[in-house]
Amino acid sequence: MADDFDTLFAALSDPTRRAVIERLALGPATVSDLAAPHPMALPTFMRHLKVLERGGLVRSVKKGRVRTCHIEAAPLMRLQGWLEWQRRNWEDRMDQEGALSAALHASTGV
Repeated sequence: MADDFDTLFAALSDPTRRAVIERLALGPATVSDLAAPHPMALPTFMRHLKVLERGGLVRSVKKGRVRTCHIEAAPLMRLQGWLEWQRRNWEDRMDQEGALSAALHASTGV
């Protein structure tokens, strides 16, 4: 599981790749459409897509000369679940620290 998250975080660490994910969240798109807003050569952009595909975040289908990309939501859902678990843990810790601080203040009369 940790390796999966390492791969996901690495894939999402780049702003170009995050922009691709955001665009694909709206629906499928061709590689040309995805590459258009990014000021880089197509081979460079394709390397970004390969990272997303290796991370399981994107799949592509080639029909004739057109390659269309689709988002794969399952890895993002697993990541969201992990992040939610982390948030709850930290909130619980902060609540416990707040209660401890209040108890200390009450016992010292400060």
